[in-house]
Amino acid sequence: MTMSRHRLFRAGFATIAALGADRWLAPLARGRGIILTFHHVRPEPPGPFAPNALLAITPAFLDRTLTQLARRGFEVVGLDEVPGRLADPAPRRPFAVLTFDDGYRDNVLHAQPVLRRHGAPWTLFVTSDFAEGRGRLWWIELERAVARLERITLATGLDCPARNAAEKSAAFEAAYRALRAEPEEVLRAEIAVLCHRASFAPGAVAGELCLTWDEIRALARDPAVTLGAHTLTHPMLAKHDAVTASREMAESRARIEGETGRPVRHLSYPVGDPTSAALRDFALARDLGFVTAVTTRPGHLFAGHGEHLHALPRVSVNGLHQTDAALASLLSGVPFLAWNRGRRLNVA
Repeated sequence: MTMSRHRLFRAGFATIAALGADRWLAPLARGRGIILTFHHVRPEPPGPFAPNALLAITPAFLDRTLTQLARRGFEVVGLDEVPGRLADPAPRRPFAVLTFDDGYRDNVLHAQPVLRRHGAPWTLFVTSDFAEGRGRLWWIELERAVARLERITLATGLDCPARNAAEKSAAFEAAYRALRAEPEEVLRAEIAVLCHRASFAPGAVAGELCLTWDEIRALARDPAVTLGAHTLTHPMLAKHDAVTASREMAESRARIEGETGRPVRHLSYPVGDPTSAALRDFALARDLGFVTAVTTRPGHLFAGHGEHLHALPRVSVNGLHQTDAALASLLSGVPFLAWNRGRRLNVA
């Protein structure tokens, strides 16, 4: 997502707050509940070149998020409760579910203490290969390669200078956009080449940033934590054949269950946008017996989502918008109002 779009979002959040629309439109805009998406939680501020900063919030902002949920009447519940909440015809308080993707160690170091203070249940979606210390967090590899190199060239024809923070940001955006349009094997191979040019091994990031199986087993003993599957290798499932997609989902669940002894009932689609998870993948998750599966398509939850439990939308808590205005807007549902009024489910 370009910085110009983030500036538009920032202006929109400020306008909603100035008008008080997050209050007076909330009864119309807000659904029955909301699933929030988090990735990194860490106190360190981003540097001048931080293209993945949208994926990281501070522990203080997580605390503010939980405080605002309580003030606005949300009940924080576990993911297991979502099907029942959507099926219940009786009016109830709106609910919120907290989900953390990928299995980062900072979720335990910095998020878990905040969640415990609030008594909040939460879900960690584990990518099996990341827990093995061998998975490819390619978006972070790309960031680190661009940070070290002074020019970014790809076999696709891209050739960008990367001598300062502004050029590096532009080079990252151009490379990311170009590679996302390619088959995933091309994306991973091209980023591996950049890693080698930058003098680090592709696949090394997972061992540094992600929880090990020992750490995940310890976390699994916490009754407030639900473990979910986030596939074996974090692929964009829609770019792969059905056999591969099914194996990624099923074997990831089996591996987590085997390592922890806890059942895994929920799935998060990696990347999770329409180019990464589509109708075929929703059907596969359903047929494999997952109770729910979540996307990154934005929106609140409505009763009709009870018929589409394997294509549930989520709302990302974005590290570039760690403001009360942004949070109030997202919790109100106002930014999604036009979409929700026209097509409430966002599952196509």
